[in-house]
Amino acid sequence: MNKFITLTQEVKDALDNNKPVVALESTIISHGMPYPKNVEMANRVEDIIREQGAVPATIAIMDGQIKVGLTPEDLEILATRKDIAKVSRRDLASVLSSKALGATTVAATMICANLAGIKFFVTGGIGGVHRGYEEFMDVSADLEELAMTPVTVICAGAKSILDLPRTLEYLETKGVPVIGFKTNELPAFFTRTSDVGVPLQMDTTKEIAEFVKTKELLELSGGNLVVNPIPEEHQLEREVIDAWIAQAINESVEQDVLGKDVTPFLLARIVELSEGKSLEANIQLVYNNAKVGARIAKDYHDSH
Repeated sequence: MNKFITLTQEVKDALDNNKPVVALESTIISHGMPYPKNVEMANRVEDIIREQGAVPATIAIMDGQIKVGLTPEDLEILATRKDIAKVSRRDLASVLSSKALGATTVAATMICANLAGIKFFVTGGIGGVHRGYEEFMDVSADLEELAMTPVTVICAGAKSILDLPRTLEYLETKGVPVIGFKTNELPAFFTRTSDVGVPLQMDTTKEIAEFVKTKELLELSGGNLVVNPIPEEHQLEREVIDAWIAQAINESVEQDVLGKDVTPFLLARIVELSEGKSLEANIQLVYNNAKVGARIAKDYHDSH
């Protein structure tokens, strides 16, 4: 596997010395936010993780390698280039073999983190079951990856453009533990609540770290999902965001936007409709997830 993985010295030293490392995806940089907000966000998230006592490892595909940990120059390329593939599980081998540039989704980042020996991964929101599933059968590969790959993902819930009850039902069917951090409700990305309950609530990062360790000792397969609500002062009004989402979904149907193009289209359109408010909320929830994820990773390693 070493043939395809390149670690920065910072990440290599941390892994060699059993220090906490937190993986970060790159699709949010290349396909989730406009420049220069995307590179500012990427740098700040890494700083937050270091401030909490862990090492950040942003992951991307560059030069035929899975790069685990990126330089400032790498981040700038991901933030500005227009020819960057969106890489999920199905795309990983082709992007590596063709030596194309690739930004990793939640699913691909989980795979790469696991290959590198990283147990914790922070993102904004996971993919899930799309609205209109009966017609399009559109389910994100993120859910299947959570069922298979032993990485703990810390997020602000599933993206609110999705069918949240069906997403939670899918995770339950696959046996994926969903843990609400200080909440018994599934956060809806831009808002703290969704009226969809979660099966587990834990109120400290130490509890979550202990849970992860116990699941490993039981040799139960698959990942864990920690859902961490957006800070109250940064959440958007639920009725307002629901109206923007409905409009964006209608436009995506009218324009025949399909497959992996749907989520970037919807998020970009919601940024326009919200006049940037959704982008600012997205950034703030990622920062909050980075803080919580790094603390979980540190608690896990401190107790070993």
